[in-house]
Amino acid sequence: MKRISIFCGMLTGLALLSGCSDVRRDTGSAYMPDMAYSRAYETYASTEALTKAGVNYTATPVNGTIARGEMPAYPYKNDSTGYAQSDNVKNPLEVASVDMTEAERLYLVNCGICHGTKLNGNGPLWNDGNGPYPSKPAALVGDAKYEAMTEGMMFHSLTYGKNAMGSYASQLSTKQRWMVISYVKSKQAKTTKAAAPADSTAAPKP
Repeated sequence: MKRISIFCGMLTGLALLSGCSDVRRDTGSAYMPDMAYSRAYETYASTEALTKAGVNYTATPVNGTIARGEMPAYPYKNDSTGYAQSDNVKNPLEVASVDMTEAERLYLVNCGICHGTKLNGNGPLWNDGNGPYPSKPAALVGDAKYEAMTEGMMFHSLTYGKNAMGSYASQLSTKQRWMVISYVKSKQAKTTKAAAPADSTAAPKP
């Protein structure tokens, strides 16, 4: 009886030891295995190759998708019609709610190299004609053309690029672009107010 107990104990011990092996012999079952074990594809594989492989992937978000904390996307296209329509677009940010210190920083980092710290078009790339740029960038203050430009047209130009200026949509979020425009408009308002002519109807001082 004692020998039988010892033999059974040895068999049980061997069974337990074999169960501790790190080699899994049973794959088990998975709920929705296509979600648990996705097919491996190169990050930048062409969508055409994926389509041929039966994978429905367009590399674009669903229409109307807005990133968390982001503002609604700009609705107009990069064409002459869209540029004309942008004239009616208003800045959705309240001036009082804009952090002008941050707006100024965004301007200096992204725009100051061309348009200058004083917004007069005399940035390092122009530098009074001594810089590498062949022509002077636009003067955002002191030039009636740009001071009269609406916020919407500025945003359109900043989003898609205009003339020699490229698009800044990849560098600045929608909110950041509107912040930069708020900063530019605030500077233009100060210049316009300072340059306003005196009231000719006022009575002359004795």
